[in-house]
Amino acid sequence: MKHFLSSHDVVDMQHLVASALNYKANPFKDETLGKNKRLGMLFLNPSMRTRISTQLAARNLGMDAIVFNVGQDGWALEFEDDVIMNGTTVEHVKDAAPVLGKYFDILGLRTFPLLKSKEDDYSEQYIQQFVKYAGVPIVSLESSTLHPLQSLADLITIQETFHQKRKPKIVLTWAPHVKPLPQCVANSFSQWINAFGQADFVITHPENYELDTKFTKGAKILYDQAAALKDADYVYVKNWSSYNEYGKILCTDADWMLTPEKLRVTNEAKVMHCLPVRRNVELSAGVLDGSSSYVTRQAENRVWAAQAVLAELLKEKTNK
Repeated sequence: MKHFLSSHDVVDMQHLVASALNYKANPFKDETLGKNKRLGMLFLNPSMRTRISTQLAARNLGMDAIVFNVGQDGWALEFEDDVIMNGTTVEHVKDAAPVLGKYFDILGLRTFPLLKSKEDDYSEQYIQQFVKYAGVPIVSLESSTLHPLQSLADLITIQETFHQKRKPKIVLTWAPHVKPLPQCVANSFSQWINAFGQADFVITHPENYELDTKFTKGAKILYDQAAALKDADYVYVKNWSSYNEYGKILCTDADWMLTPEKLRVTNEAKVMHCLPVRRNVELSAGVLDGSSSYVTRQAENRVWAAQAVLAELLKEKTNK
C-alpha cells in the first residue's frame, strides 16, 4: 500500500480489518514499529475524532505525531497551477509539500469540499497535489469525496459484531439536516461495502439524492425508507446534499429521521453514524441512547483503523 486514499489502495481488505482487530486486542504489540518515524497531520478543516484517533494510533506504534492546522498555524496554501499569487494565498503546494515530505515519513491530510463546483470537489485536487509533490505516503483524513478511515472503522464494527452464517443486510439511509453536507461519508461507506462484497447492501433516500454511481454501483436503491429497513441488520444514518443538483438541499422532510418505531421492522438492527450527529434531527435521542446504537463503538474503532493503516504503510517503507 503506497497511499491510503480509498478502498482501491487496499490489496487485502479482510487482512486490514483483521489487523485492526488484532490491534484492538493488543494495542502496543508493535510499539517499536514507528520508532524514530514521524507522522504529519495537516488539517484544512476542523476535526475531533479523526485527529485524536489518528494521534493515538501513531503513538501506539511509537511514532511522533505533529498536528498542523493549515491557514491557522501557518500560511494559506495555493493549489492552482500557473497562478499569479497576488491574492490571499502565500505559499504554493508545490513548494510546501516537498518540504513536508522531508520532515515527515507519512503525511495525513484532511480537506473539505466547498460544495460550489462538483468538478472542482470531485477532482480531489488538494489531496492529489500532495500525492504528486510530497514524495511520502499520504493518508486521507477525509477528502472532498471520501472518508476511508471512517469507512474502515465502520467495516471493522460490522465484522466484529455480526456472527450469523449469512450475509448481513446493511442499509444506508439519508437523514435530514439543517445545512448542506458533502457526500464524502456516504460515498465512502458505499464504496467500501461494495468492495467488501459480503453484504446485502441497500441505500435509501428521497428522490434526487442519488449518489455518484461509481461509488454505489452494486447496491439496491430504494426511495421507500420503510421498505428498505425491513429485516436490516445494520442501519447507517447519514445526511448528504444533492450530487446532481450539486450541494443543494432538496428535501427537509423530518419523517426521514430514524426513530425506535422505524426499527421495529428490522432484524434488531444496530444503528451506526459517523458523528457528530444532530440529535432529534438526523437520529432521535431514543435511538442514540438505546441499546441498538453502535456510534460509540464506531468512534472507538477509528483508533484501530488508523493503526492498521499506519502499520501497513510503515511496513511498506521498511521493506523497500
